[in-house]
Amino acid sequence: MPIPFIDLQAQRQRLGQPLEDAILKVVRSGAYIMGPEIAAFEAALGAFGDAPHVLSCASGTDALILPLMAWGIGPGDAVFCPSFTFAATAEVMPLVGASPVFVDVLPDTYNMDPASLEAAIAAVKAAGELTPRAIIAVDLFGQPADYPALRAIADAHGLKLIADSAQGFGCTLHGQHPIHWADVATTSFFPAKPLGAYGDGGAVLTKDARLHDLLVSLRVHGQAVKSDLEGRTFEHDPRYLNVRVGTNSRMDTIQAAVLLEKLKIFPDEIAARNRVAARYAQGLSDVVTTPTVIEGGVSVWAQYTIEAENRDGLAAALREKGVPTAVYYPLPIHRQGVYSGYPVAPGGLPVTDGKASRVISLPMHPYLTEADQDQVIAAVRGFVEGQ
Repeated sequence: MPIPFIDLQAQRQRLGQPLEDAILKVVRSGAYIMGPEIAAFEAALGAFGDAPHVLSCASGTDALILPLMAWGIGPGDAVFCPSFTFAATAEVMPLVGASPVFVDVLPDTYNMDPASLEAAIAAVKAAGELTPRAIIAVDLFGQPADYPALRAIADAHGLKLIADSAQGFGCTLHGQHPIHWADVATTSFFPAKPLGAYGDGGAVLTKDARLHDLLVSLRVHGQAVKSDLEGRTFEHDPRYLNVRVGTNSRMDTIQAAVLLEKLKIFPDEIAARNRVAARYAQGLSDVVTTPTVIEGGVSVWAQYTIEAENRDGLAAALREKGVPTAVYYPLPIHRQGVYSGYPVAPGGLPVTDGKASRVISLPMHPYLTEADQDQVIAAVRGFVEGQ
């Protein structure tokens, strides 16, 4: 029987009846949109992630768009992001009319290279065609970016800093969550994420009460919020007083109910993922390039990604032995036609281009048995040593 790449059913069986009861409670309540579980989940997520303000929303993509909208980022503005990431990180800039500027990544962690970022900011300023406004760092494969360095750069240039933790929510650096440094941290609850729902969803975490107020408004069509009503009278539902252009980005109540149950076991699952990662490293580090985690960092291991000379050959060999793999990301964003006209850091993105042909991800989840992991390790070693 093939080994699952991600085993969501094992997690569902662990959660058991309380999960099913939570879902059924929502179904019976009829509060399918913005029910009480939404506020309860936002509070629980904030307590876990050390953020005083949390906004749930419809997707991880919307979680990135909403802060850009709140900050008024749009045409003529530049937002710096890596190219070695999923397209959602970059697509949010054109969606608000701004320009992504692609930055290279570090060769060991695959996260944003502060030196490449500095060079990109300087180049944009020198060209004078775009106004630098924000940085979107990505916690790729589950580990934190170098937030102290990125925060220093953001402060030096007066830029906002977003931690895109779609893959990395729950990761820490020196015991701190990314929100310790970032203006906002965002995440995705796509089912395959370390903290995943049973459908789409996302969240924005922030320490800024006024920003959170704006996000609440933008999430529901620009509705009036408490601060908008100060000094004025509107005796009707504030949803029908629209004071800014917003969108529809509410998370379904059922997803909040699911995530409340999953959040209870999330710390234990993070520990289990780290045990699996340590065992992979022990079994593979002498034959392939295994992941490096930033000093002081704790990864949530959304993926376990290695590097191999003959990546495609390895994938084929593993597939024959019932071991699934995935390649993130075979074509960097700046190499894709629709994004190829946007600026890149001076000197190009050589690390990004080099890694794209080498990386391959192995099965990774908290419920990976030692027997299955031994099978994966043996299959990788057998191919590499047999070349």
